Amino acid sequence: MNSSLPVQPQAGARSWDPARDIVVNPDSPEPLYSQIANQMRAAIEDGRLPAGGRLDNEVELAARLRLSRPTIRQAIQSLVHQGLLVRKRGVGTQVVRTKVARPLRLSSLFDDLAHLGKQPESTVLLNRVEPAGAEAAELLEAPGLDRVRRLRRVRSTGGEPLAVMNNYLPDGIIDPTDEELRERGLYELLRVAGVRLHAAQQAIGARLATAEDAGLLDEEPGSALLTMQRTTYDDTGRVVEYGWHVYRASRYTFNLSLTNGPQ
Repeated sequence: MNSSLPVQPQAGARSWDPARDIVVNPDSPEPLYSQIANQMRAAIEDGRLPAGGRLDNEVELAARLRLSRPTIRQAIQSLVHQGLLVRKRGVGTQVVRTKVARPLRLSSLFDDLAHLGKQPESTVLLNRVEPAGAEAAELLEAPGLDRVRRLRRVRSTGGEPLAVMNNYLPDGIIDPTDEELRERGLYELLRVAGVRLHAAQQAIGARLATAEDAGLLDEEPGSALLTMQRTTYDDTGRVVEYGWHVYRASRYTFNLSLTNGPQ
């Protein structure tokens, strides 16, 4: 197999050479395969191993690194499990796009993508005011609510879909145009309208992609998806938004910071 990488590294990043860039320490308590995988992951993240780049096969990598083939196979497989590499019959092992790692904080996906230096893109599928119904009124914790604004959007970056986003908002909080929803994040629109976001309750789960999900997210039906439900409150305790979203598990992660509680 040709050992060259057909896709150029990101601007400013030098090309990746495993014989030069991978250094292992046999005396380290960290397993050899883990040392290799961590250094390969770093090369993917900084662009030395760009999306679409093809790796040497296991035999060639093992020879270049003077390590056993099972060690190389285990390192590669760990990155396959993390969604950073993919094995394709007749092509070999290729780098896929790195996942969007999103911190768990009171921010929108639009905000987080922009903060990461990625260009967020939105396709507006639904933006309308409709009768609230019992379910929407309950989710917005407003029993007497008559009408809600319903939003449904596909959030993408680099032309690649990441998430399908659904939202209920009490009617009258904001009245965004489709153009505003394409160009700005929902939380930014709320803040501009004078809404003071204060706190949120959030649940994260997983499910398999339906045929509709697959079509919108460029996944296969039955693929794993991350799910999130979020209820957002303003500084008066009023619910200003309820969202239920699905994310591509192959391209998306949530980061959590944990602290040691009282003993």
